[in-house]
Amino acid sequence: QVQLVESGGGLVQAGGSLTVSCTASGRTFSNYAMGWFRQAPGKEREFVAAISWNYGNTYYPDSVKGRFTISRDNAKNTVYLQMNNLKPEDTAVYYCATTPRWVASRPHEYSYWGQGTQVTVSS
Repeated sequence: QVQLVESGGGLVQAGGSLTVSCTASGRTFSNYAMGWFRQAPGKEREFVAAISWNYGNTYYPDSVKGRFTISRDNAKNTVYLQMNNLKPEDTAVYYCATTPRWVASRPHEYSYWGQGTQVTVSS
């Protein structure tokens, strides 16, 4: 069993920056790829970023590429999502998740999820 706890969400103005964190416990964090997803009201859960478990390869959809950066600190069992140049359309609940795959971008490929943290971007 893996427990994931997100933190760092909040309210930010458009153009601003925010970093959300996710701390894992329960299994060897460094053996799992990590991902971030988001879900806005009435919309499906959307892939935001992923980082592989070994070499730190990162993946992003076009909607956030160049603005968001995922990173991980295996010594702290923590994955981060740094978000720059935020837009109102980035408003959503942000979830971290973990997968035993090398890396993944689809929700069903992830085994464990955090409870989410709200990010609101005002215009």
